[in-house]
Amino acid sequence: MLLLGGCATFSRDGGFDSVAQITEARLGKTVKPVRSSDDARAIDASIKKLLAKPLTADDAVQIALLNNRGLQAGYAELGIAEADLVQAGRLQNPRFDFKHITQGADTMIERTFTMSLVNLVMLPQASRLERQRFEAVKLHVANQVLRLAAATRKAYFEAVAAQQSVVYARQVNAAAEAGAELGGRMARVGNWSKLEQDREQVFYADATAGLARAEQESVRAREKLTRLLGLWGGETQFKLPERLPDLPAKPLQVQDAEAYAINNRLDIQTARQQTASLASSLGLTRTTRFINVLDLGYLRNTDSGLPRATGYELSLEIPLFDWGGARVAKAEAIYMQSVNRLAETAVNARSEVRESYLGYRSAYDLARHYRDNIVPLRKQISDENLLRYNGMLISVFELLADAREQVLSVNGYINALKDYWVAQADLAAALGGNLPANLSSKE
Repeated sequence: MLLLGGCATFSRDGGFDSVAQITEARLGKTVKPVRSSDDARAIDASIKKLLAKPLTADDAVQIALLNNRGLQAGYAELGIAEADLVQAGRLQNPRFDFKHITQGADTMIERTFTMSLVNLVMLPQASRLERQRFEAVKLHVANQVLRLAAATRKAYFEAVAAQQSVVYARQVNAAAEAGAELGGRMARVGNWSKLEQDREQVFYADATAGLARAEQESVRAREKLTRLLGLWGGETQFKLPERLPDLPAKPLQVQDAEAYAINNRLDIQTARQQTASLASSLGLTRTTRFINVLDLGYLRNTDSGLPRATGYELSLEIPLFDWGGARVAKAEAIYMQSVNRLAETAVNARSEVRESYLGYRSAYDLARHYRDNIVPLRKQISDENLLRYNGMLISVFELLADAREQVLSVNGYINALKDYWVAQADLAAALGGNLPANLSSKE
């Protein structure tokens, strides 16, 4: 009994190696728990190195995986689950009872040493149950890592796009201001009607409001990214690139996406582990429904003037009122609840894959339409209007209006390009955190 009770010990890595392996395989990134001041200093050095240059999407994901405090708190779930596993593999402490009774000149001493037989018999099965739960927690924590990576990647593209939109919003505002100023001067000398002047003024007012909204959106998107990265103080002054990555030449074509997601997604694997664990728990509950308390004890009694008495004591709970039916019914209900949640997770995963891929293709087609049609046509129109202005065929106001339309088209392309990169991150998340290796491209 002593040997069996002392064999359950904590592992060297606390279950974290499995999380690190999944992260490396699916994201190509490093994760590290902060367990000492040396770990914190090493992570700070890595983060400062990444922040020394304009961030890429991959750099942002790496910083978040190292520095996000919520993720670090999630790692504690591994320690809690392993502690439960170790506790389940150890015998309950024995109980020692001592009685000392004095009656006149006589003294009676009773000593009892009791062990739980139910705990001893069910120890292997309870350990297997907690082992299954520990494996489910590993998958759950790994899935938290993948979800944080996806959220960070999306927030990165949103922040870059918002920053880029501010630049073009300022250009629109500058053109509107020039038109309003010129219109005011012409109105003062009588060469411009009140209606035409008001049109330029209201456009300038709208452009100013649009610039304020763009700047506010840029701050919101940047702060969202900052929170995910876990940065504060001087670290919040990180640099982002001036523009989004270019649209790829061809879209990705995923083969058997639904089947890939079912086999690859960690939330489905976690639900499977939890269901298997509950099935084992149901078997344990059924086994112990009648015998819940069974203790065996060694007795040694000493009575003054009488020989020493020894023996044993057996304590058994009698199922007179509670036959364990309620415990079994509860366990069965929890198990069926888990089965249906597993089915729901699988159904939702299939739907999310279809939705994310259609969204990805639509976002790609729209961004390509802006890139190949709208933006080039707007540039051609702008070039033609510039020639006409130089030939004194159109007014400066028409030239300014055309410049504003061109900037708005470019801003539309920025939003479409941002939507594409966000849609690609959603697709990778729906497929289990990464895009499959056997991707093909098509026109």
